[in-house]
Amino acid sequence: MASLGRAFAGLDLLPTAVVALDEALVVRYANPAAESLLDTGAKSLLGQPFPPLFAERVALERSLREARAIHWDYAAQNVSYERAGHEAVPLSCVITGIDGFGAPGAPVLLIELRPLEQLLRFAREERQVFEQQVNRELIRNLAHEIKNPLGGLRGSAQLLERELARDKPELREYTQVIIKESDRLQALMDRMLAPSRAPRIEPLGIHEILEHVRALVSAEFGIEVGRDYDPSLPESHGDREQLIQAVLNIARNAAQSGARQVAFRTRAVRQVTILRRRHRLALELQVVDDGPGVPDEIRDRIFNPLVSGRQGGTGLGLSLAQTFVQYHQGVIEFESRPGRTIFRILLPLT
Repeated sequence: MASLGRAFAGLDLLPTAVVALDEALVVRYANPAAESLLDTGAKSLLGQPFPPLFAERVALERSLREARAIHWDYAAQNVSYERAGHEAVPLSCVITGIDGFGAPGAPVLLIELRPLEQLLRFAREERQVFEQQVNRELIRNLAHEIKNPLGGLRGSAQLLERELARDKPELREYTQVIIKESDRLQALMDRMLAPSRAPRIEPLGIHEILEHVRALVSAEFGIEVGRDYDPSLPESHGDREQLIQAVLNIARNAAQSGARQVAFRTRAVRQVTILRRRHRLALELQVVDDGPGVPDEIRDRIFNPLVSGRQGGTGLGLSLAQTFVQYHQGVIEFESRPGRTIFRILLPLT
């Protein structure tokens, strides 16, 4: 069907898997993304009944026929794609009715297939962005409320210290504790308020940033920091100081958790979706460590402010890192088990 090929030519460029079915639920078109997702060539798919490809074939066929019979514009169902000798792949199947082309065997249904893991990642990224926005506002309000009484507390301690200096100088150490702790809390409040600055976008080399962080971490903790860089990466754009701080916070967090080795790895990834936006080219920056891993009880909250997996931690490092990366339209993901943790930064490249 030459006319059919022309009608669906635009779908060939989509990164999403799309299949077209006729009235008999037989595959009449599959775009390259569908061939890749189903790991089957178009020639093998065309002319094949669609429902038997999935474990839920009976329920899926019923949904497809209902969608056609009552002219649903949209219906969704989770299915498991089965192929001999391979593990079943969970997919989201979205059904859309279309007008037939007036010829026998013409497509009447469009099927969009997406890996469920991808949809879960989309939802996770959106939840992280929303939570970061809410938490930033909460923390900023809290920080403002705390800063004012801190100034009065420190000033009163200084006045008290002057009075004690004449009569009871031995008590000066106690006022010094108040002053020093006030200063520490003041610095913490300043860090909470720091991310409000918008990024200053300029050309930069990501490997120069990583080498700078590598030198800082090696000097501070005396641990080995490996590197595996992709030399073909193009020049990127961003805020140098914010990206340094983001990577430094992740690497420092790994070292403070007990990792003996940390490694930086960069790669270019193509046709990647970040925060539901498709990008032809993106940077994947991995920070890999051999530490004890992220505790199970905080995995869902690891990027929230004031959440820390180690004694004495402020819980601001990863929250600030995620904030800075989101300022660059990117996202941070992680996977962790004892002995190997990977924090993955995805940044669009333009």
